[in-house]
Amino acid sequence: MAQVLLEICCGSIDDAIEAEKGGADRVELCSALFLGGLTPSVGTIQEAKRRLKIPIIVMVRPRGGGFAYSEAEMASMERDTEAAVENGADGVVVGILQSDGKIDVARCHRIRRLIGTRQAVFHRAFDVTPDPFEALEQLVDLEFTRVLTSGQKDGVPEGVELIKTLIERAGDRIEILPGGGIQAWNVKETVERTGCRQVHMTAWGTASDTSTQARQGITFGGALYPAEDRYQMTDAKLVRQLSETLRTTSR
Repeated sequence: MAQVLLEICCGSIDDAIEAEKGGADRVELCSALFLGGLTPSVGTIQEAKRRLKIPIIVMVRPRGGGFAYSEAEMASMERDTEAAVENGADGVVVGILQSDGKIDVARCHRIRRLIGTRQAVFHRAFDVTPDPFEALEQLVDLEFTRVLTSGQKDGVPEGVELIKTLIERAGDRIEILPGGGIQAWNVKETVERTGCRQVHMTAWGTASDTSTQARQGITFGGALYPAEDRYQMTDAKLVRQLSETLRTTSR
């Protein structure tokens, strides 16, 4: 029985370190996970490659709020892709759509060419495309390694039927990576219902930072006013629990 691969979505260098410590097989390295993940800094990529042994897939996304980009944003994404590859990223995750929600094949090709022989991943922009099967075939033609998807639903638990169908249609041509709404309590069921070979998850705990205590009335997070003395960070113990669960899950 082959073990199901565990990819942990990370928003910082410490997240990535904790993910590997807990037994993750691969990390997706981002910033600004509250926005769904944006491009991490070059310094973060460099330190992740220096400190981790497992593969690191780097997010290239210049902003939140949709996936149809200006030409200036596209140029920035090209530079970020080059920087990720030059600094040792094992792959790049990207998603570019037209204003009608269809995959922007020409622009995806521009990024795919820069990724070269590294892993090329299309992220959950796939989940808002109007025809998932057309989109799948386009990504196969573009020679993407895999596509991250929640089955065009808000979370994988609601999208399992489409994910299962996508896996069957994809065969060995492209990998399907379920992600979005998978948690410790439903990861085993996700694998069993979809037949997937890998899963994409977060594994949050809460970490403390007391440096703001002297002025507790000051906030830096805009209208949401998040607590300034704590933040989310990947929990190695939870990653280990997930990894152990997947070792005993059949597919």
